[in-house]
Amino acid sequence: MKRRLFICSACLSTFVYASSGLRLYQAPMDDSTWVVSESTPLACQLDHVIPSFGVAHFVSKASRHINLDFSLDMRRLPAITHKVLLRSVPPPWRPGRSAKTVAKLNFYKQFDGRLHDQPAWEMLSELDSGNFPTFYFNDWYSGGGATAVGLSAINFRSHYDKFMQCVSQLLPYSFNDIAFTVLNYKQNSDQLTKESKAKLTMVGNYVKNDPKVDMIVINGYTDSYGGRYPNQKLSESRAKSVKQFFVTKGFDGNKVKVTGYGEKRFIASNQTLLGREKNRRVVISLGKENG
Repeated sequence: MKRRLFICSACLSTFVYASSGLRLYQAPMDDSTWVVSESTPLACQLDHVIPSFGVAHFVSKASRHINLDFSLDMRRLPAITHKVLLRSVPPPWRPGRSAKTVAKLNFYKQFDGRLHDQPAWEMLSELDSGNFPTFYFNDWYSGGGATAVGLSAINFRSHYDKFMQCVSQLLPYSFNDIAFTVLNYKQNSDQLTKESKAKLTMVGNYVKNDPKVDMIVINGYTDSYGGRYPNQKLSESRAKSVKQFFVTKGFDGNKVKVTGYGEKRFIASNQTLLGREKNRRVVISLGKENG
């Protein structure tokens, strides 16, 4: 009777190359390649080629939260949903060491295999320890045959160091965090508050590093004190100064739309100090091309 590997694979304690009926996809010792394919303040990506099967990707992105995504980019997407066991397997030159289970998951029909956050970090940790994270499942393409797909730890360490150096320099916020930003101003002035200066610096650092940001809309507003015409000019001055900030960061000024609304469109009562502070504002909206 044909064995179901995703049920019995927990009994494997060492890495087996010649297990009866097991089809193994894994980079050989002399051709195990890792590469940091992206290294920016917005994203870090570490790739590993698995010959005849596909490419494994680890990706971490700029965010307020610690994050890591793993994807197994397969040449042939699963024709059905597979139950999969992910184990960390010691290499054959470490006899006597036991494999351990990292996660149980599914490879969904017509989707690449994916893991997120803690299990993905654990895979990196196991690779850093010299072990081989390996996926076990029964492959529809081979008639349900037992299949293993392993990530080789050979040549991993130096590229892992580069990847983690990139991760340490990711911006601690994402596009969604700064795509709509409100700046506030001192009274009767185009000088930003201290907090808003920090916000504008954050937006500028993001825009400088993301070439997909292709439009910036800047709208300026005032409170109702000081006269309608002076307020109109002040709102325009505030918006134009923010535009100039982005231009000095290298952003194309032709892609920046500036409008001053004066004391119109207030969002809070002008009868209170707090309300007037809220109304003295510039709103920045970022546009980004798809992809």
